[in-house]
Formats: sequence, C-alpha cells, structure tokens
Amino acid sequence: MQDLGKPLLSLEGVTKTFHTDKVQTDALADIDLKIYEGEFVTIAGPSGCGKSTLLSILGLLDSPTAGRYFIHEMAVERLAHAALARVRNAEIGFVFQDFNLIGDMTVFENVELPLTHRSLSRAERHDRVMECLASVGMTDRAEHFPAQLSGGQQQRVAVARSVVGKPSVLLADEPTGNLDSANGDAVMKLLSDLNEKQKVTLCMVTHDSRYASTAGRTVQLFDGRIVADERRRPVA
Repeated sequence: MQDLGKPLLSLEGVTKTFHTDKVQTDALADIDLKIYEGEFVTIAGPSGCGKSTLLSILGLLDSPTAGRYFIHEMAVERLAHAALARVRNAEIGFVFQDFNLIGDMTVFENVELPLTHRSLSRAERHDRVMECLASVGMTDRAEHFPAQLSGGQQQRVAVARSVVGKPSVLLADEPTGNLDSANGDAVMKLLSDLNEKQKVTLCMVTHDSRYASTAGRTVQLFDGRIVADERRRPVA
C-alpha cells in the first residue's frame, strides 16, 4: 500500500445539522475523510446527499456542527472569522459552477483579485497573473470583460483565478455544470492537467459519472454519509 504521509486535509467525525422550525436535518453525519497532497478526488452522489455541504466545510465557507477539521494538522473548525479568512485565502482556491467573475472588472483584474491582500509588488502580481492566464490559454483576453467571453472562457478565467495564489488545494463545485459537453470536456482536461502536470491537489464535486471517473479517487456520498471510497490509481 502506498505511503501517502500526513494528510493535507482531514475531517474527523464531522456532522452538519440544519434546523428549520421543528425539523432537524443532518446534511452530513460522522464524516471521516483524509485528502493527501497531489490527489485528485471527486465527491459524487445523488442530489441532496451532502456533496456541496461537504465542499463548503472543506473550503471554510461553513463550519461543522460537530467534529474536527485539520489543514496541515492545524485545527481550523473553530477559528475566528478573521483567522478563517486568512487561512482560506492562503490555502484554498475555488472554482464554482456559475464562474463568479466580477462583471465590471477585466479578466486580468479578476485573476489578480486573490493577490491584492498579499505582500507582492505590482510587478510580481502582473507576472503571476499572466503566467496563470497563459496556463489556461487566456492571455489574449486579459483586457476583456466577462460579458465578452463565452461560458467556457469564463470558466477558464475562474480556474486561473483559483490557482493564482498557489493554494494548497483547489475545490471545484460542479465546474462543468453550466457548460455544454465540448466546453465541459475542455475544462475537465484543464483541471486534470493542473493535477497531473503541476501537482495541484484537487477536490471536485460532480454529478457526472464521466468526469468522476477521470479522478484517481472517488468518494461516494448517500444521505450525508460516505458509503464508498475508491482509489483507482496511486498518487503521483
């Protein structure tokens, strides 16, 4: 069995409960999950099984009701808001289904945004942004606005923005959900290349079994619980 070392992300007994009126719903129940550096993990399962809730907790966008969450062995589930924001900015990149680009900012400015709170010079920010745009084939669109781009192009920009800060892990929530099959395939190839060639750790929620099978590991959820965890190939 491959020795993967210490986990990059680790959930221990994580539960997430929502209360509405007199009804209690466990969106996640007793989740134990470890993600290691360099992995490409897909989180799959039917609608309402807890996939997006799990990704939100991994991304520090939500907190568990119970359980522990460690990033690089540091407990983060009860950090104060300001500390959470610092860890999130430094450690986690996001790609969302609906792109989440800012309409009145250029492509360059959208990608640069995560760097604005870093102690980088203007020249360093420029070089890093252009490097990331080159990696997704979008340097010629740097001065365009999101409305001037196709859906596939917007998602490429979103991927560049997600990795410009050199995060420890990239979290993608249905990144192909708003794309046609051709653009979806192109974005999936881009994400796979980031994992395989640049060793970006990637965790992706998807309902598409074709894309789930491209990852080296699939975690299957059902009714808020992990019911299967299959690693198909060793971590590079």
